[in-house]
Amino acid sequence: MGVVIQMEGSREPLDLLGPMLDLVRADMDSVNRIILDKAVSDVELIPELAHHLIDSGGKRLRPMLTIAAAKLAGYQGQGHIRLASAVEFMHTATLLHDDVVDESNTRRGKPTARLLWSNQASVLVGDFLLGQAFRMMVDVGSLPALKILANAAAVIAEGEVMQLAAAKNTATTEDEYLAIINAKTAALFSAAAEVGAANALRPAEEQAALKSYGKNLGIAFQLVDDALDYAGDSARLGKSVGDDFREGKITLPVILSFRRGNEQERAFWKRTLTDGAIAEGDLEQAAAHMKRHKAIEATLERARHYGAIARDALEIFPDSAAKRALDGVVAFCVSRSY
Repeated sequence: MGVVIQMEGSREPLDLLGPMLDLVRADMDSVNRIILDKAVSDVELIPELAHHLIDSGGKRLRPMLTIAAAKLAGYQGQGHIRLASAVEFMHTATLLHDDVVDESNTRRGKPTARLLWSNQASVLVGDFLLGQAFRMMVDVGSLPALKILANAAAVIAEGEVMQLAAAKNTATTEDEYLAIINAKTAALFSAAAEVGAANALRPAEEQAALKSYGKNLGIAFQLVDDALDYAGDSARLGKSVGDDFREGKITLPVILSFRRGNEQERAFWKRTLTDGAIAEGDLEQAAAHMKRHKAIEATLERARHYGAIARDALEIFPDSAAKRALDGVVAFCVSRSY
């Protein structure tokens, strides 16, 4: 077990999503119907495997961002529904691929698809979902939106390769790690927000503002995830604390602990993460090193920094329910305990 921390903020984190959930409820009902429809295939394994992850209880923040951004931009059509669905399919596909690359056994508290079926099936169903996502983008008929999401797909793949190259490498720097999560995580958050304004043909500065909002929100989101893997509550996370540690992932709390530690502590990180020689009690020892060097607090401080940048990006927009909802998502992401 890691050391459970009290996340900042006096409100229950999920309460902060209330304005967003109210704003997008009707449109998300439509998104969910499209997701169910587009996950259908005559190949029996495809819907079976896809629904294993689709139905597993994710918050679907990314498609919510697309809908809220479209509302912020004053969009009046229906294209944002299909774009939001495409964003969620892209995200689901990356999760399937991630679990294969990371050799993960659990996702959202359930066995991963690769464990229940196979690595090959997970990769191929992920490819099917990506194909469906691009079909929906084409159906919308917005070349700017297609360009944004296609670029995000390429950047996410680059991020996966970058992470693979950095795996188990304790020499990874903070700058290198930020580049990885900017590509692997923040790129889809950024595209999800930007595409809402692009589809509405809003001015370049508004599209740039939402792109910045999504990018910095995504970085903050991932940094909090990094902290929670060592300092969260397993029951609320829906997964085991320490999964990153067991998989040998180099995340920001590890980087900071390694850099700030002494020679003996660095040898510990090399043994456990680089060599994969994890013994009983090593997770507790890792958490103790992080506590000693304030690595969790520093990671959360950086998350709040990127969250503040995301909030400032929204300031060019007048006050509205959509703006307040997007602001609330930032507050949720930096204060959540799951």
